[in-house]
Parts: sequence; C-alpha cells; structure tokens
Amino acid sequence: MQTRIMMTLSAAVLAILGIAFTFLPDELAVYLGAEPGPLHVLLLQVLGALYAGFAMLNWMAKGSRIGGIYNRPICIANFAHFFIGAMAMLKFLFRYPEQPFVLWILCAVYAGLAAWFGLTLYRHPLPVTEEKVKA
Repeated sequence: MQTRIMMTLSAAVLAILGIAFTFLPDELAVYLGAEPGPLHVLLLQVLGALYAGFAMLNWMAKGSRIGGIYNRPICIANFAHFFIGAMAMLKFLFRYPEQPFVLWILCAVYAGLAAWFGLTLYRHPLPVTEEKVKA
C-alpha cells in the first residue's frame, strides 16, 4: 500500500481546508448561508487551526511506516476524522440536497479517505514474501 500518497493527499486536503477556514471565515460563512457573527468567525478560525494542525501531522508522518501496528494512533485518528466527517456530510446532504456541488465533492473525498485509512488500519504495511511464509 502506498501510504505516502495517502498521507500526502490527506495533508493537502486538510491544509486547503485549514487555510480557507483560518483566513476566509467571513466569506465561507456567507457562502455556506450563515450570518457571519463574531462567534461564527471565531469557531471557523478555530476549526481552521484544527485542520492546519492535522495537516501538519499527516505531512510530517508521510515518510513513516503506517498500517497494522505501525503508527496506529495516527491512522485511527485520521480514519475517525474522515469517517465521522463523511457520515455527517452524507446525512446533511441527503437531508438538504440543494447544497452546492462543492460539498458533494468534499463528501466523496472524505468517504474515499475514510475507506483508505480504514483499509490501512487493518493491513500490515510490509508485503508478505514467500520466504517468510515457508520459514
């Protein structure tokens, strides 16, 4: 499994969201249909900080062995984030299907990363060779 690609892709997605929510909270609140009050702006900026921190974690861990017992906390945290996020977005989008197409794309990205981290969580990162099996 190519965990370097998975970690780089998830870091990029989270970094884009982190930068957007940190530096454009007013604009995103208006785009999402909310009145950007001071509390909304603060919460969106704190959410952006969370995304940026998670992006940095994934970027720094991209060269590490991930899967099975290796870096399990990082894999579980990413799986939980992307799975719960995808389920929440699906519930929201099925209830309010008239939302912007960008949210549908983001939901698909989240679902894909959740599946990828879920597979990685239960697979050993090293391929099993025939020599190891015979011994």
